[in-house]
Amino acid sequence: MQYIRKSSDIVLADGYSEYVIDTPRDLELSFIARSSSQAFIRIVNAGKIKIRSFVEDGEVTLLFWNAMDSLLDIEEVYDVGSNALLKIAYGEINQAETIRNTRVSLLQENSKAELSSAALVSNKKFFDMSVASYAPHTTGIMNNYAVVLENGSYRMDCTGKITKGAFASKSHQTSRALCFDQKQNSVILPKLLIDENDVEASHATSVGRVNEDQLYYMQSRGLTTNQCIGLISTGYLLPVASVIDDDQLKKTLKDELEGKIEELCSM
Repeated sequence: MQYIRKSSDIVLADGYSEYVIDTPRDLELSFIARSSSQAFIRIVNAGKIKIRSFVEDGEVTLLFWNAMDSLLDIEEVYDVGSNALLKIAYGEINQAETIRNTRVSLLQENSKAELSSAALVSNKKFFDMSVASYAPHTTGIMNNYAVVLENGSYRMDCTGKITKGAFASKSHQTSRALCFDQKQNSVILPKLLIDENDVEASHATSVGRVNEDQLYYMQSRGLTTNQCIGLISTGYLLPVASVIDDDQLKKTLKDELEGKIEELCSM
Protein backbone atom coordinates (compact mmCIF):
# COMPACT_ATOMS: atom_id res chain seq x y z
CA MET A 1 0.00 0.00 0.00
CA GLN A 2 1.29 3.45 -0.96
CA TYR A 3 0.26 6.78 0.59
CA ILE A 4 -0.34 9.85 -1.57
CA ARG A 5 0.33 13.07 0.35
CA LYS A 6 1.50 15.48 -2.36
CA SER A 7 0.89 16.30 -6.00
CA SER A 8 2.63 13.72 -8.17
CA ASP A 9 2.67 11.49 -11.23
CA ILE A 10 1.84 7.98 -10.07
CA VAL A 11 3.17 5.10 -12.13
CA LEU A 12 0.80 2.18 -11.64
CA ALA A 13 2.38 -1.20 -11.09
CA ASP A 14 1.49 -4.13 -13.31
CA GLY A 15 -1.38 -6.08 -11.84
CA TYR A 16 -3.07 -4.95 -8.60
CA SER A 17 -1.98 -2.12 -6.29
CA GLU A 18 -3.48 -0.05 -3.46
CA TYR A 19 -3.17 3.64 -2.63
CA VAL A 20 -4.41 5.89 0.17
CA ILE A 21 -4.89 9.64 -0.30
CA ASP A 22 -4.36 11.22 3.12
CA THR A 23 -3.43 14.90 3.27
CA PRO A 24 -5.17 18.22 3.96
CA ARG A 25 -3.50 19.70 0.85
CA ASP A 26 -4.98 20.36 -2.57
CA LEU A 27 -3.63 17.75 -4.98
CA GLU A 28 -2.89 17.50 -8.68
CA LEU A 29 -2.38 13.88 -9.71
CA SER A 30 -1.90 11.77 -12.78
CA PHE A 31 -2.02 7.99 -13.02
CA ILE A 32 0.38 6.48 -15.56
CA ALA A 33 0.01 2.87 -16.66
CA ARG A 34 2.76 1.12 -18.61
CA SER A 35 0.54 -1.91 -19.25
CA SER A 36 -2.60 -3.46 -17.79
CA SER A 37 -3.14 -2.32 -14.19
CA GLN A 38 -5.76 -2.41 -11.44
CA ALA A 39 -5.64 0.17 -8.65
CA PHE A 40 -7.76 0.70 -5.53
CA ILE A 41 -7.59 4.29 -4.28
CA ARG A 42 -9.06 5.03 -0.85
CA ILE A 43 -9.59 8.74 -0.12
CA VAL A 44 -9.57 9.48 3.62
CA ASN A 45 -8.46 13.13 3.64
CA ALA A 46 -7.79 15.73 0.96
CA GLY A 47 -8.34 19.29 -0.14
CA LYS A 48 -9.51 19.80 -3.71
CA ILE A 49 -8.26 17.04 -6.02
CA LYS A 50 -7.51 17.36 -9.73
CA ILE A 51 -6.65 14.26 -11.77
CA ARG A 52 -5.50 14.14 -15.38
CA SER A 53 -4.39 10.89 -17.00
CA PHE A 54 -3.83 9.32 -20.40
CA VAL A 55 -4.37 5.60 -20.99
CA GLU A 56 -2.22 4.84 -24.00
CA ASP A 57 -2.84 1.09 -24.32
CA GLY A 58 -3.81 -2.00 -22.37
CA GLU A 59 -6.58 -2.20 -19.76
CA VAL A 60 -6.54 0.12 -16.74
CA THR A 61 -9.00 -0.13 -13.85
CA LEU A 62 -9.34 2.48 -11.10
CA LEU A 63 -11.64 2.02 -8.10
CA PHE A 64 -12.00 5.16 -5.97
CA TRP A 65 -13.42 4.61 -2.48
CA ASN A 66 -14.54 7.77 -0.69
CA ALA A 67 -14.02 7.49 3.08
CA MET A 68 -13.79 11.19 3.88
CA ASP A 69 -15.52 12.87 6.83
CA SER A 70 -15.68 16.21 4.98
CA LEU A 71 -16.48 17.49 1.50
CA LEU A 72 -14.76 15.72 -1.39
CA ASP A 73 -14.35 18.11 -4.33
CA ILE A 74 -12.68 16.35 -7.25
CA GLU A 75 -12.19 17.02 -10.96
CA GLU A 76 -11.00 14.25 -13.30
CA VAL A 77 -9.95 14.28 -16.95
CA TYR A 78 -8.98 11.09 -18.76
CA ASP A 79 -7.87 10.58 -22.36
CA VAL A 80 -7.99 7.08 -23.86
CA GLY A 81 -5.85 5.93 -26.78
CA SER A 82 -6.21 3.38 -29.54
CA ASN A 83 -7.41 -0.11 -28.48
CA ALA A 84 -7.15 0.88 -24.79
CA LEU A 85 -9.82 0.21 -22.16
CA LEU A 86 -10.31 2.43 -19.12
CA LYS A 87 -12.57 1.31 -16.28
CA ILE A 88 -13.37 3.75 -13.47
CA ALA A 89 -15.60 2.92 -10.51
CA TYR A 90 -16.65 5.07 -7.56
CA GLY A 91 -17.76 3.84 -4.14
CA GLU A 92 -19.50 6.54 -2.09
CA ILE A 93 -20.69 5.19 1.27
CA ASN A 94 -19.56 8.00 3.54
CA GLN A 95 -21.85 10.59 5.16
CA ALA A 96 -20.08 13.71 3.86
CA GLU A 97 -20.83 15.73 0.74
CA THR A 98 -19.32 14.97 -2.66
CA ILE A 99 -18.85 17.10 -5.77
CA ARG A 100 -17.36 15.01 -8.57
CA ASN A 101 -16.76 16.06 -12.17
CA THR A 102 -15.45 13.38 -14.54
CA ARG A 103 -14.58 13.87 -18.21
CA VAL A 104 -13.44 11.00 -20.42
CA SER A 105 -12.35 11.49 -24.04
CA LEU A 106 -12.08 8.55 -26.43
CA LEU A 107 -9.49 9.98 -28.77
CA GLN A 108 -8.45 7.14 -31.04
CA GLU A 109 -10.04 4.23 -32.87
CA ASN A 110 -11.32 1.30 -30.77
CA SER A 111 -10.80 3.09 -27.45
CA LYS A 112 -13.28 2.19 -24.70
CA ALA A 113 -14.35 3.51 -21.32
CA GLU A 114 -16.62 2.06 -18.65
CA LEU A 115 -17.70 4.27 -15.74
CA SER A 116 -19.71 3.04 -12.77
CA SER A 117 -20.72 4.46 -9.42
CA ALA A 118 -22.45 3.25 -6.27
CA ALA A 119 -23.60 5.86 -3.76
CA LEU A 120 -25.20 5.48 -0.35
CA VAL A 121 -26.66 8.95 0.04
CA SER A 122 -27.44 10.47 3.44
CA ASN A 123 -26.04 13.92 2.60
CA LYS A 124 -25.46 15.79 -0.69
CA LYS A 125 -23.86 13.88 -3.57
CA PHE A 126 -23.40 15.64 -6.91
CA PHE A 127 -21.95 13.84 -9.94
CA ASP A 128 -21.29 15.28 -13.38
CA MET A 129 -19.97 12.62 -15.77
CA SER A 130 -19.37 12.55 -19.50
CA VAL A 131 -17.80 10.20 -22.02
CA ALA A 132 -17.13 11.67 -25.47
CA SER A 133 -16.21 9.78 -28.64
CA TYR A 134 -13.91 11.61 -31.04
CA ALA A 135 -12.87 8.64 -33.22
CA PRO A 136 -14.58 5.73 -35.00
CA HIS A 137 -15.39 2.40 -33.33
CA THR A 138 -15.23 3.77 -29.80
CA THR A 139 -17.42 2.69 -26.86
CA GLY A 140 -18.56 4.61 -23.79
CA ILE A 141 -20.64 2.93 -21.07
CA MET A 142 -21.87 4.47 -17.80
CA ASN A 143 -23.73 2.65 -15.01
CA ASN A 144 -24.71 4.61 -11.91
CA TYR A 145 -26.64 3.37 -8.89
CA ALA A 146 -27.67 5.16 -5.71
CA VAL A 147 -29.58 4.34 -2.54
CA VAL A 148 -30.96 7.59 -1.15
CA LEU A 149 -31.81 7.66 2.55
CA GLU A 150 -33.67 10.20 4.69
CA ASN A 151 -32.37 13.77 4.16
CA GLY A 152 -30.19 12.59 1.29
CA SER A 153 -29.82 14.70 -1.87
CA TYR A 154 -28.55 12.99 -5.03
CA ARG A 155 -27.94 14.54 -8.44
CA MET A 156 -26.47 12.76 -11.45
CA ASP A 157 -25.70 14.63 -14.67
CA CYS A 158 -24.68 11.95 -17.17
CA THR A 159 -23.68 12.81 -20.75
CA GLY A 160 -22.75 10.56 -23.64
CA LYS A 161 -21.37 12.34 -26.69
CA ILE A 162 -20.48 11.12 -30.19
CA THR A 163 -18.95 13.72 -32.50
CA LYS A 164 -19.13 13.96 -36.28
CA GLY A 165 -16.83 11.37 -37.85
CA ALA A 166 -16.91 8.97 -34.89
CA PHE A 167 -18.94 6.45 -36.87
CA ALA A 168 -19.71 2.93 -35.61
CA SER A 169 -19.33 4.18 -32.04
CA LYS A 170 -21.49 3.29 -29.02
CA SER A 171 -22.74 5.30 -26.07
CA HIS A 172 -24.91 3.64 -23.42
CA GLN A 173 -25.86 4.72 -19.92
CA THR A 174 -27.98 3.47 -17.04
CA SER A 175 -28.73 5.52 -13.93
CA ARG A 176 -30.99 4.39 -11.10
CA ALA A 177 -31.81 5.86 -7.70
CA LEU A 178 -33.62 3.77 -5.10
CA CYS A 179 -35.35 5.65 -2.27
CA PHE A 180 -36.61 4.43 1.10
CA ASP A 181 -38.02 7.69 2.43
CA GLN A 182 -40.03 10.64 1.11
CA LYS A 183 -37.68 13.09 2.88
CA GLN A 184 -35.04 12.93 0.15
CA ASN A 185 -34.26 14.52 -3.18
CA SER A 186 -33.09 12.61 -6.27
CA VAL A 187 -32.48 14.07 -9.72
CA ILE A 188 -30.99 12.22 -12.70
CA LEU A 189 -30.32 14.12 -15.94
CA PRO A 190 -29.32 11.77 -18.80
CA LYS A 191 -28.06 13.36 -22.01
CA LEU A 192 -27.09 11.99 -25.41
CA LEU A 193 -25.34 14.40 -27.78
CA ILE A 194 -25.09 12.61 -31.12
CA ASP A 195 -23.66 14.18 -34.28
CA GLU A 196 -23.23 11.02 -36.37
CA ASN A 197 -25.73 8.61 -37.97
CA ASP A 198 -23.97 5.24 -37.85
CA VAL A 199 -23.95 4.79 -34.06
CA GLU A 200 -25.58 2.97 -31.13
CA ALA A 201 -26.84 5.11 -28.25
CA SER A 202 -29.24 4.62 -25.36
CA HIS A 203 -30.05 5.66 -21.82
CA ALA A 204 -32.18 4.10 -19.10
CA THR A 205 -33.15 6.07 -16.01
CA SER A 206 -35.32 5.42 -12.97
CA VAL A 207 -35.96 7.15 -9.66
CA GLY A 208 -38.37 5.50 -7.26
CA ARG A 209 -39.15 3.99 -3.91
CA VAL A 210 -38.42 0.39 -3.05
CA ASN A 211 -41.16 -2.07 -3.99
CA GLU A 212 -43.61 -2.36 -1.10
CA ASP A 213 -44.46 -5.97 -1.96
CA GLN A 214 -40.77 -6.87 -1.76
CA LEU A 215 -40.48 -5.25 1.67
CA TYR A 216 -43.64 -6.98 2.89
CA TYR A 217 -42.39 -10.37 1.69
CA MET A 218 -39.05 -9.95 3.46
CA GLN A 219 -40.72 -8.75 6.67
CA SER A 220 -43.10 -11.70 6.58
CA ARG A 221 -40.00 -13.90 6.83
CA GLY A 222 -39.05 -12.29 10.13
CA LEU A 223 -36.76 -9.46 9.00
CA THR A 224 -37.02 -5.97 10.47
CA THR A 225 -37.43 -2.92 8.26
CA ASN A 226 -33.81 -1.93 8.85
CA GLN A 227 -32.61 -5.44 7.97
CA CYS A 228 -34.61 -5.29 4.75
CA ILE A 229 -33.12 -1.90 3.85
CA GLY A 230 -29.64 -3.24 4.58
CA LEU A 231 -29.99 -6.33 2.41
CA ILE A 232 -31.54 -4.46 -0.51
CA SER A 233 -28.96 -1.66 -0.35
CA THR A 234 -26.02 -4.06 -0.18
CA GLY A 235 -27.25 -5.99 -3.21
CA TYR A 236 -27.86 -2.74 -5.09
CA LEU A 237 -24.47 -1.14 -4.44
CA LEU A 238 -21.93 -3.92 -3.91
CA PRO A 239 -21.39 -4.85 -7.60
CA VAL A 240 -19.19 -1.73 -7.97
CA ALA A 241 -16.45 -3.62 -6.09
CA SER A 242 -16.37 -6.31 -8.77
CA VAL A 243 -14.33 -4.16 -11.16
CA ILE A 244 -11.20 -5.19 -9.22
CA ASP A 245 -10.30 -8.87 -9.37
CA ASP A 246 -9.24 -9.30 -5.74
CA ASP A 247 -11.32 -11.47 -3.41
CA GLN A 248 -9.91 -10.00 -0.18
CA LEU A 249 -10.71 -6.46 -1.33
CA LYS A 250 -14.26 -7.46 -2.25
CA LYS A 251 -14.78 -8.95 1.22
CA THR A 252 -13.34 -5.84 2.92
CA LEU A 253 -15.60 -3.50 0.95
CA LYS A 254 -18.65 -5.70 1.54
CA ASP A 255 -18.02 -5.57 5.29
CA GLU A 256 -17.58 -1.78 5.16
CA LEU A 257 -20.75 -1.31 3.16
CA GLU A 258 -22.83 -3.52 5.45
CA GLY A 259 -21.44 -1.76 8.53
CA LYS A 260 -22.19 1.70 7.15
CA ILE A 261 -25.73 0.74 6.13
CA GLU A 262 -26.39 -0.73 9.58
CA GLU A 263 -25.03 2.44 11.20
CA LEU A 264 -27.17 4.77 9.07
CA CYS A 265 -30.33 2.71 9.44
CA SER A 266 -30.05 2.68 13.24
CA MET A 267 -29.75 6.49 13.50
